[in-house]
Amino acid sequence: MYPRLITTPFYTLHTFGVLLAAAYLTALWWLVRTGRREGYHPDALTSLGFWAIVGAIVGAKALMVVRNASDYLAHPGELLSASFLTSAGDFYGGFIGGVVGALLFFVLNRSLSFWPLADLCAPAIALGQGIGRIGCLMAGDDYGSPTSLPWAVTFTDPDAAAIGGAPLNVPLHPVQLYESLFCLALFGVLVRLARRKTFDGQILIAYSVMYAIGRFLIEYLRGDIDRGFVFGTLFSTSQFIAIVVFILAIAVLPGRRHAGVRPAPVAATPSRPSGRRR
Repeated sequence: MYPRLITTPFYTLHTFGVLLAAAYLTALWWLVRTGRREGYHPDALTSLGFWAIVGAIVGAKALMVVRNASDYLAHPGELLSASFLTSAGDFYGGFIGGVVGALLFFVLNRSLSFWPLADLCAPAIALGQGIGRIGCLMAGDDYGSPTSLPWAVTFTDPDAAAIGGAPLNVPLHPVQLYESLFCLALFGVLVRLARRKTFDGQILIAYSVMYAIGRFLIEYLRGDIDRGFVFGTLFSTSQFIAIVVFILAIAVLPGRRHAGVRPAPVAATPSRPSGRRR
């Protein structure tokens, strides 16, 4: 594809980095946009987005390290390499890290309720994923398995092999595009569902269940077999986490279903009180 967006004698602007930044910023924009409609103060929403993004970045890299622990233990210097620092890491690690970051935000802002705001975050996450996966496609990262299908993609740029590890001159499933389209469709479904939700937490649960199913199936078409497995080679790391997320989401569903929808409380920010507009 096109790993480099701009190349000069002084610097190289990688397509993946641009699209990853666009993914985070678009997700934050959607969160603030929809949250303001619900009456939340933009400062509170921006703070929540910042905590979630930082948590996602840390969590994504942490799971990548855990997944490849033997390699990093053998070559600890790789933790400071350009490839590690510029890598997006593992999405499910980012998802878990984002949740942890959000929970820390709520610990510091006890006047806010987790579940209503989590419902605002879920479509934003799906939207960001839809954009970010296009960046993976451009960089040759998270590539698919060989295929003879007419829509196969073939990487020819050496940077695609160096950055993402994609094999060159081999027709592959465009799994990055599969997931991008799936996440954009999921975004549309969640936005529609949010307009008629019947209990707080419904949108986050719906996202968790549907994404887990989609990710589990897409993993079978992945070609980067070094991404880690559990139970031998029965499940990839992401498939195993998808199963856990699916089970947890289904487990909390009965309790949340009886919670109903409550108005958002006053949202405090570090600089001034904020919350529902009066």
